[in-house]
Amino acid sequence: MTSTSLKRSLVASAVAFSFVFSSAAALGTFLPTANAQEVSPTQLIAALPDFSKLVEDNGKAVVSIETLKKAKKVTKNKRPRGQDPFEELRKFGFPFPFGDDFPSFGTPERHGQGSGFIISPDGYILTNHHVVDGADELTVHLTDKRKLKAKVIGSDQKTDVAVIKIEAKDLPTVKIGNSDKVKVGEWVAAIGAPFGLDNTVTAGIVSAKSRNLPDDQFVPFIQTDVAVNPGNSGGPLFNMKGEVIGINSQIFSTSGGFMGLSFAIPIDLAIQIKDQLIKDGKVSRGRIGVMMQAMTPELAKSFGLKDEKGALVVQIEEKGPAEKAGMKEGDVIIEFNGQKIDEMAKLSQAVAATKPGSKVKVIVLREGKPTELTMTVDEMPVDGKLNFKNTAPSNSSVDRLGLSTRPLNDLEKKKHSSGIVVDTVEGPAAEAGIQTGDIILSAGGKKLKTADDLKKVLEKAGTSIPLLIDRKGQRIFVPVPLETEKK
Repeated sequence: MTSTSLKRSLVASAVAFSFVFSSAAALGTFLPTANAQEVSPTQLIAALPDFSKLVEDNGKAVVSIETLKKAKKVTKNKRPRGQDPFEELRKFGFPFPFGDDFPSFGTPERHGQGSGFIISPDGYILTNHHVVDGADELTVHLTDKRKLKAKVIGSDQKTDVAVIKIEAKDLPTVKIGNSDKVKVGEWVAAIGAPFGLDNTVTAGIVSAKSRNLPDDQFVPFIQTDVAVNPGNSGGPLFNMKGEVIGINSQIFSTSGGFMGLSFAIPIDLAIQIKDQLIKDGKVSRGRIGVMMQAMTPELAKSFGLKDEKGALVVQIEEKGPAEKAGMKEGDVIIEFNGQKIDEMAKLSQAVAATKPGSKVKVIVLREGKPTELTMTVDEMPVDGKLNFKNTAPSNSSVDRLGLSTRPLNDLEKKKHSSGIVVDTVEGPAAEAGIQTGDIILSAGGKKLKTADDLKKVLEKAGTSIPLLIDRKGQRIFVPVPLETEKK
C-alpha cells in the first residue's frame, strides 16, 4: 500500500469512527469500549422514545369533532335610502337589476373539523373555543365508530377553552398531568385529527414554556415542535407518562401548514377554566384596575432600578382596587399575591386567575424602595373596559430635555385635569421618541402642575428620567437620557 493510500485509509476510518460515536452519544448511548463496531442497530433504536404504549393507553379517549354551521338566508328587503350604490345612476335612467329591492342572499352551509379528549366517563370533553364557536351542530366521532351529538356546556374565548358533552356511559378517559412540571427539551406527543384523519399521532419536544403570544395575555403557552395541523385543534398534548399536559391550540405558519412551531394551552389553566364553565357556564376573572407597560433596561435605568423585572403601572382606574389600595402611576409591581412578577404578562395572568373578592398583598417598587399594598380584587367586566380617569401632572420646556411646551387649550382641558402639550421637540427628548402633541403627565414619578415643578425634578435627576405621556389617548412611559449641563 502506498503512503498516500495509507493516509486516505486512516482518514476514512477516523471519520467513520467519529460519525458512529457521535451518533451514539447524541442518542444517550454510552459505549463500554472504544470499538464503534460494537454498537448494534438494536442499541440505537432502544435509545429513542417509544410512544406505542402511550397511544395504546390513551388513543381511545381522543375524539374527532365535526362541526356544522347551517346555511342562512336573507329575504328581499327594500333598500334604505342612501344605501343603493347605483342610486345616482338610477336617477339618470340607467337600468340595473333587482329593481328597488336587495336580492336574496345568505351564507352557505359550512363544515369544520377539530379534536378533543374525554375527561369523565359520563361524556365531558375538553376542546378549543374556536373549534365549537358559532356551530349549530356538533358530532363527536369515537374510536369505536360511534357518532354522537354533543352540546356546548361552556366556552371561553380569552383562553380558547371549551367544554362539550355527549350522552354516554363508561367512556375511556385521559389522565391529567401537571403542566407546571413540564421541562423544556422533554419528549411529548399529540393525538388528534389533522385534516380529518382520526387518531393521528405526532411527536416532538417541548421548545419553550410560558410563551406569550400577541393578543393572548391570559395564556402562558407551551411551545413545541410537534407537528400540528388544521384539525389538531383541541386535541391533547401528552408527556411520556401518558398524562395530558396541554391542549393543542395554535400554530405559527406562513403557509397554513405546520412549520415547526405549535402552541398548547397548559392543562392546569384549562382545568381551572373547565371547572368554572361546568359550574357557572362562564369564567370570572379578577382585575385590579391598572394599565401596564413592559419594563425595559432603559426604563429601569431611568427609574433607578437594578434590573427590568416587574410590570410598570402607567394608568390607574378611578375608584378601582389599585387606587383604593394607594397604588400610584410609576409604581413597578414585582409581586402579586405571593407570586413573583418578572414581566408584565405574568401579572395579567396572575390577576385574571384570582377569584374576585379575594384580598391580596401586592409589593411595588416606589422610588426604588419596596412598598406593600393590600387590595381586594374586583371582577373583570364582560367587555373588559375599565374606567380610567385623566389625572396627570403638567409639564413645560427645559433645555436639558430639548423641548418646549404650551398649556392645555380649552378642548384638551375637558379630557385632562392637568398637563402640558409638547410644542417643539429636539435633542434628548426627540431621540427618546417624544413627539409634538404629546401631553407630558409626570417626570420621575412626580406629578407636575407647572413648568417650575418639572425644572425642580430635573435639578435632582441623574443621567436619565422617565416621562409619562399621553399620546392620542394612550399612556406610555418614555425613558429620556439627559444631556449633562455645560459648565
